[in-house]
Amino acid sequence: MSGTENKQENRPAEWHGAKMDFKESMSYGDYLGLDQILSAQHPLSPNHNEMLFIIQHQTSELWVKLMLHELQAVRAQLRAGELDPAFKMLARVARIMDQLVHAWDVLATMTPSEYTAIRPYLGASSGFQSHQYRELEFILGNKNANLLAVHEKNPPAHAILERELHTPSVYDESVMLLARSGFAIAPERLQRDWTLPTEADESVKAAWLAVYQAPDRHWGLYELAEKLVDLETAFRFWRFRHVTTVERIIGFKTGTGGTAGVSYLRKMLDVVLFPELFALRTAL
Repeated sequence: MSGTENKQENRPAEWHGAKMDFKESMSYGDYLGLDQILSAQHPLSPNHNEMLFIIQHQTSELWVKLMLHELQAVRAQLRAGELDPAFKMLARVARIMDQLVHAWDVLATMTPSEYTAIRPYLGASSGFQSHQYRELEFILGNKNANLLAVHEKNPPAHAILERELHTPSVYDESVMLLARSGFAIAPERLQRDWTLPTEADESVKAAWLAVYQAPDRHWGLYELAEKLVDLETAFRFWRFRHVTTVERIIGFKTGTGGTAGVSYLRKMLDVVLFPELFALRTAL
């Protein structure tokens, strides 16, 4: 090997274009706050598998944060009648839910005996207490004022949920858009109590049915309907994967937060977020 080649091999990495000195500039870790994120795992048990349990739930919360960011923007776009940006955001939320479906595959590598070793250290903590998941349910229309009591320990989160409880959901905004587009929506549906869960309404079903019967005439609303169906379908898969993973790991034991565990989760599978969009298929 020549002396020239030796000299080139010993040159610093800047020769390849990589910046090496970050004393005066922002690095990758600085931008992402990696010191805070990667130091946020604090296993309480001596069991090796608890790290999986913690990271699974922390990453899920980050994805839910992104879904809320997108859905809040979707609602604003629908209110403004700007459908194209809303379509992109709704598609993104559905893909995030797909990501969360596959995340259960990782947690499912935890066996019942492994979970049993860490369960005593979890206390009464439970995903049921996730204020972000509660906000996600609320913004999609599955509201329940009684559940705010779970979040009284966290006043900022409680305030967010209280506000969301009284705000029209993404689907409510879609129904109001139908009305602004000339469809005859019952006044009581447009002026309903926003704190209540979504209930099927015949005037809304008739409007969506008219959209599906003439998609070329109502293409924007037709595409909105399909994006909402995609979203709910992905949400159902996420819920189903959740219940099957829980059953695989703990069977029918009571959940750490006091819920009936699998029995409670199975009831949630029956919740329909956008009822008219599924009911109209039979009528087409």
